Amino acid sequence: MDDRELLNVVMGIVGKDRCLDDCAEFACGGQVMVATTDMLHRSTDFVEGMTDWQAGWMSAAVTLSDIASMGASPKFLLIAVGLDDWKSLKDVMQGAKDCCTKYGTEIIGGDIDHHNELTVVTTGLGLVDRRDIARRAGTWPGDLVCITGIPGQAQAWLDGYHQFEKFLFEPQPRVTEGQLLGRAGVSAMMDDSDGIALSLYDLMSANDCGFAIDSSKLPLPAGIPAKQALELALYGGGDYELIFTIAPDRFPVAGVDATVIGTVVPQRTATVDGKPLEKRGYQHKWE
Repeated sequence: MDDRELLNVVMGIVGKDRCLDDCAEFACGGQVMVATTDMLHRSTDFVEGMTDWQAGWMSAAVTLSDIASMGASPKFLLIAVGLDDWKSLKDVMQGAKDCCTKYGTEIIGGDIDHHNELTVVTTGLGLVDRRDIARRAGTWPGDLVCITGIPGQAQAWLDGYHQFEKFLFEPQPRVTEGQLLGRAGVSAMMDDSDGIALSLYDLMSANDCGFAIDSSKLPLPAGIPAKQALELALYGGGDYELIFTIAPDRFPVAGVDATVIGTVVPQRTATVDGKPLEKRGYQHKWE
């Protein structure tokens, strides 16, 4: 049992439409407010060697990334910290605040309690004009499939390539790029925190078409053998890049460093170089 299978339980209770995107959304005057929440733990998310400051930074960054994937500007963050050691609190909070400050976001509240391991829950709120909001649904055959940055670098650290430490320990959410892409009229978008492959399957679940990826077009982590680098780029988790689809006449988008890696196809399949793309990546699993 994995987290995507369990999401079906939630969909059965609250409805599929409320579970498709990285954020919930609701009207806020003439704009749309988006809201999202994330939970991170020492045992599953804060890897050995990560400081409390970096745990705080990461906790804020993953939530701001969800907001960015909707084309929205992050405005506010709530943070709840479960502590096994009270001395961690100051650095966790400072890391979260520093991340929020960099991306124009304000911490406005939260909670503190005792926990058996460091656990941080972040809830973010952002705003976007209705015409600029990006969702997972909306792809159309012939659209380009694109990715910002270089995927696979966070997973590369976990695989022993420690020159990529900052990509895992201090992810940089694509806040500016998300807003520019939303204004440019992307047809669909999400972040690729669980890997490109799983992200494409998530996009496919929200659309009636599929994706054909060309591995020769994928930007790969430098200094890693080509076969392993491709594996990392397709299936590695921990990146917070944006994967999006866009009509060819709208690409490239000024101010956004992105690479075309494939196309949207009529068939509801995901392939790489014409072969089925494995449905795997970063997932939480239960027995």
